[in-house]
Order: sequence, then structure tokens, then C-alpha cells
Amino acid sequence: MANTGFLPTSKKEMEALGWEQADIILFTGDAYVDHPSFGAAVIGRVLENAGYRVAIVPQPNWRDDLRDFKKLGEPRLFFAVTSGCMDSMVNHYTANKRLRSDDAYTAGGVAGNRPDYAVRVYSQIIKKLFPHKPLVIGGIEASMRRLTHYDYWSDSLFPSILIHSGADMLVYGMGEKSVVAIAKSLGEGRDISEITDIPQTGYLVNRNNIIVDNESIMLNGFDECLKDTKKFNENFKYIEEESNRLKAKRIIEPNGDKMVVINPPYPPVTTSELDSWYDLPYMRSPHPRYKNKPIPAWEMIKFSINIHRGCFGGCSFCTISAHQGKFVSSRSEKSIVKEIEAVISMPDFKGHLTDLGGPTANMYKMQGVDLRLCQQCKRPSCIFPKICGNLNRSHEPLLHLYRKVRNMKGIKKITIGSGVRYDLFDDQSDSVNRLYAEELIRFHVSGRLKVAPEHSEEEVLKAMRKPSFRLFQAFKDKFDAINGKYSLNQQLIPYFISSHPACTDDHMRRLVNKFKRMKLKPEQVQDFTPTPMTLSTAMFYTGYDPYTGTKMHVARSKEDKLRQKSFFFR
Repeated sequence: MANTGFLPTSKKEMEALGWEQADIILFTGDAYVDHPSFGAAVIGRVLENAGYRVAIVPQPNWRDDLRDFKKLGEPRLFFAVTSGCMDSMVNHYTANKRLRSDDAYTAGGVAGNRPDYAVRVYSQIIKKLFPHKPLVIGGIEASMRRLTHYDYWSDSLFPSILIHSGADMLVYGMGEKSVVAIAKSLGEGRDISEITDIPQTGYLVNRNNIIVDNESIMLNGFDECLKDTKKFNENFKYIEEESNRLKAKRIIEPNGDKMVVINPPYPPVTTSELDSWYDLPYMRSPHPRYKNKPIPAWEMIKFSINIHRGCFGGCSFCTISAHQGKFVSSRSEKSIVKEIEAVISMPDFKGHLTDLGGPTANMYKMQGVDLRLCQQCKRPSCIFPKICGNLNRSHEPLLHLYRKVRNMKGIKKITIGSGVRYDLFDDQSDSVNRLYAEELIRFHVSGRLKVAPEHSEEEVLKAMRKPSFRLFQAFKDKFDAINGKYSLNQQLIPYFISSHPACTDDHMRRLVNKFKRMKLKPEQVQDFTPTPMTLSTAMFYTGYDPYTGTKMHVARSKEDKLRQKSFFFR
């Protein structure tokens, strides 16, 4: 097969490139889409750009003779494993643990092409076949399971994924810099067991081989957490606080005769670094091996542009800030425009950009005014319980970007598909933020605008770290007024969550009554799913708030969860 420009996925494709051996072989639970929205493609391209030969094995068959794990041979440096863009258990099961029949990250959209606990399964197979070759795990599943965590699907506490997987090293968060540093260290001849100095990585050491200094935090051990949920909550509080510092400490967690060591993260990436990763030679399409079978996740984002990473919302149930960090890193206008030009040149593009956003629609170029204050901060959210006085929340850069892109030749319409944080522009005295709201609603709604109040009741919103429902009501009034001003027929689509910790049946009843009075039709009703390493999950598992020690109501059983969700459909 001639080189298509994709990273090779077979021995034949490697031979077409003149390779006898890859430096790194990356296994992923997703189909291979060579696009910057797909983590395996980004990591592959970043390593390629650093001079390494990278091959990808998408969705290997783990149920046969394991030929997919052997077909490319052994890499020169290391194997890498990710479950894909989602935790495999979230991908496979509903909030009530029912098996899903679809998979947005698979060609044809059908489920069944990756195992449960994919990182663990892939890693154990690789270690059995190639026991002496270094294995590095990363992505959302590995990242959120890096320390002791509650696993909802087995209703049990799991140790660090390093323990179960057999991996030599873990990369957490957005791993571009870490994987290049690992490749460089291994290429210099260092043994994987000696590489303990790379930021944003985790590894195991013997209990006797570690020195705990003032730059380290010793957590309660896995066995202690098994016996006492308060110990688990103590750990969670330390982990979350350190995850939200600009200068974090090393975290150490005992597990039997081992210690799990989590190094502090890299500083937030710079604009030039982010631009360089988006500027890599992605093919911007699925690999030809799929023979034009639709991949739903790709179809959803192929005309979308990601403009920043990170989120300072700090919502209790969300993994984005835990994975990407609370500090926003934004791309330059030049980089964004260059990518839009690439989209415009796509043969099936008709002029409609379906998103110009990120983890949140409207945090582009927002950061602390005085970064010295940010250096001392450990708040998980810059906007809850109230907006930080040091936060620059001007929408001027985003407004300028919208206007620039609207005027590009080939662009007919830009709609914002990411969720909008209306609490960031609720200040009516700020003319720029007022203008942003008006232009957003006037020009950038596809008939429906998604927002996420999540609930109406203060007790539940406080547990979620979400703003008062009054702000949503005020935004709805603003939305209706702007629609009336420009004779637009547009809908506001609110997202709500049922059965979140602190939420009772009475809270649900009051929520439903309020949105009915507002004549809203919520189409997106999500039953809370406890996912590893979030505050909401710690509350769900222990029944207590880790920060206050307050006992919380938890809708834990299947019946409780279904009953709360049913309030929306009465």
C-alpha cells in the first residue's frame, strides 16, 4: 500500500515507508481518525514531529489469538496505550449500567470493538507478549484512574491503574510534552525504571526506595481507604487541590510494598506550543482502512474548531478540568484561521462551521490579571462560589475572533456547539460582555443554543459547584429579548442532571415545576454517572462532602436513579 500520509497501522504500511521497525507503537480503543480532536492522533503526530517513527494499532482484537498485538513487532523504544477519547466504561454503559449498543468512536457506530477497562486489558496483553519492553499508558482512562479511585461499574474501590495494568509509566492530563520527554530519555539509553524526573507522569517504586520531602504529599494508602471512606475523602481533597495549583507538589500513595508516585504537572502550555501541535500535518479524516464507513464522533466534529484547552469552571461532576487543568491555554488567531482555511478546502464543506469553542464555549484568552496571585491559589474553580476578582473575563478577544471568522471567504455561518457559561457575561455594566451575548444569540445559534444550568435548587447547585438558577432565568430573559429584537425563532436548550449527590425527589419535583413555568422543554436530561476522580463521585461513594464533612443524600440504587429521572417525563 502506498503511503497515504497517515501514520502506519499495518506492517504493509510500515514497509511502504521503508521502516523495519517503529520507535513507538500506540494502541488505542478508538478508530484512527487523523485529526487534532482525537488524542491518539495528536500524540502520534507530536512524536513524529520530534523525529520518531510512530505506528498506531486502532481497536486491536483482544479475543482471538492476539495477532493485532503482534503484527507490528516490537518497537525500538516503547509501547503506548490509551482507551481513546473516553473512559471505556463510560463509553460502554449508561448511568444505570445498561450496555450501550452504539459507539461513536467506531466505524459504523457499533459497539463491541473495545474491551471493558480497555487500558488494563491492552496493557496486560502487551506485558505478557513483550515483558521486557517499556509500556506507557495515558489518555482520560489512565489519567483519571492514576490513584485510588471509586469504580462505579463494579461498585468498588480500585487502586492506581498502574497496579492492575502492569504498565511501567503513566502520563496524566494532556500528554504531548511528557511522551516526547519519555521517548528522548529512552532513546538516550536510560532504563524506564530510572526515569522518575519527568513532569506529569506517574510510576511505581518499592516502598523503601523513596524519600518524602517538603515538596511531596503522602496520601493515605489504598488499604486505609478500603477500610475508611474518610481516608478516601482526605485523599481526594489533597489530589484536587494539588491538581489546581500552578506549582503543585509530588503526590505519593502507599499500596502494599509499593508506592505510587505522581509527579507535578508541567506549567500550562503556551500559545506557541498549542499552535505548533495544531499545525502538524493531520490528514483531517479517518484512515482509509474504514472504507468510508461513518464514524459518528468524526462526523460531529469535522467542521468544528477547538480554540483553547482547560476550564476554570470546576464543576463537581466534570473530568475536563481534572484532565486538562483549570488554567486556560488559547491558540492564536493566526493558528485558528489557518485551520479554518483547511476546513474550507474540504470537498464536502458547505460553509457552516459547527463550533468555534473548547471545553467551554466562552473562556478564550481568559486568565488571571495578576498571575502572582494565581501562583498562590488552590481554588478548583475561578467562578464558584463567586467569580474571582483577579479573573479577566472580558469577551473582547472572542468577539474579535467571531467577527474575523465571519468575514472569511467561504464561511457562511458559524454556530457555537460548545456549552456556553452565561455566568461569565451576566454583568450588565460591562458593554463588551453585553455585546458578546447579543452577537452570540444573533449570529451564532443554529436555531438552538445549549446551556447547562444542571438544576434549579440551591442545595444541589452548591454540591455541583454551579451558579444560582436566577442567572439562568436572567439569561433566558436576555435570550428571548434578543430573539424578539431581531425577529429570530430560536430555542434555548437547557441541560439538567438527575440523581446528583444532595439531590432528593423533592428537589426534582421543584426543578420540574420551575422549568414548566418557564415553558422550557429540556431534551437533554442526564442521569448522574459517577466517574473516577471527580468531587461528585467522592460524594456518591462516601455519602459525605470531602471539604465540609457534611453528610449528603445520595440516590444510589437503580430504582432511586430511575425515579428521579422520571420526574422529567411526567
